[in-house]
Amino acid sequence: MGNMKDKTAIMGVGCTKFGELWEKDTEDLIVDAAFEAMDDAGVTPDDIEATWVGNLYDFTGLSGGVAAEPLKLFGKPTTRVENFCASGMDAFRNACFAVASGAYDVVLACGVEKLMDVGGSGLPVDMGHPVFRGASAPGMFALAATRSFHEHGWTREDLAHVAVKNHKNGALHPKAHFRRPITVETAVNAPMIAWPLGRFDACGMSDGAAALVITRPEIAKQSKHKHDYALTKANALTMNAFLPMYRASYDWLSFPATEAAARQAYEEAGIENPVEEIDLAEVHDCFTITELLNIQDLGFCERGEGAKFVREGHADVDGKIAVNPSGGLKCFGHPIGATGCRMLCEVTKQIQGRADGAQVKNARLGLGHNLGGPGSVCSVTILGLPE
Repeated sequence: MGNMKDKTAIMGVGCTKFGELWEKDTEDLIVDAAFEAMDDAGVTPDDIEATWVGNLYDFTGLSGGVAAEPLKLFGKPTTRVENFCASGMDAFRNACFAVASGAYDVVLACGVEKLMDVGGSGLPVDMGHPVFRGASAPGMFALAATRSFHEHGWTREDLAHVAVKNHKNGALHPKAHFRRPITVETAVNAPMIAWPLGRFDACGMSDGAAALVITRPEIAKQSKHKHDYALTKANALTMNAFLPMYRASYDWLSFPATEAAARQAYEEAGIENPVEEIDLAEVHDCFTITELLNIQDLGFCERGEGAKFVREGHADVDGKIAVNPSGGLKCFGHPIGATGCRMLCEVTKQIQGRADGAQVKNARLGLGHNLGGPGSVCSVTILGLPE
């Protein structure tokens, strides 16, 4: 297993506002995010030696041209990365390995998705199966919710507490898609999408882009953020079955890809007790049920305790471990290819003490968790400050 601990550093980060950005196209979004990241790093496009761009859908763009064209990075290697909803963090992972290998000094990792221009009432999904073929994303994740309700006694109120927490956090973030706090009552009484998941249990359809400039620590020490650059402590990626629900052993109570990626990341970073050692986590809460399972799969609490963990305030900004202080996918939005990069932008700013929204006090170690497909692929990245 490749070890990346302390071999790469984040020089600068950039992110667009997420939302229904009708006035922007894919090129606008990439330019806004990438130039914000380069300005933050104190570099120009001439300094970028290679680029990785994450996006899922062909209608957003094909090939490395998704980034090379708008940024005019011609004559340089530019690679498109697609790995379901984990595309953005996989782009970051590839960029980190390229720098750690010594092939490049300064590279760009970015992600973008332009979902709204396509129309339709949800993500275009075709799982290639005679029964599941038309299943929506809420329809698939609802199965995990009903199973957890049966096994753990969780309720729709338990899901609502996740939504309330994340809307409270997202309302404070100027770049979040949704900017309004909600109540448990609002969430529970909202229109149903796929029982037991209602309107406030699902993340929004969003456009957006995010970008990070990555280099070696010795270069970061001479950079604009020489005192507070973020070090990559771990980056793990695991693939499970393309459709885990077809495995006889699959119980719908966890995502094995997350459990495996978390184990690898903690081993790489030297973390023994994640809930005590990690200060904040941006986790893949495409649905409220997903956040509860993530909290368990990442080892923040025991299986079956996720709902209690949130209800008791342990996942609040001032709790044991701040989970989704940005509002998460639920409230910040989820332009597929951009999300993984956006999470790492957020974690970087949190540990630097310059979060755009709710700031976690004395944050020094942060985690990003990006889950793709119906639990098919997972990337876990841990970032920390230099000692």
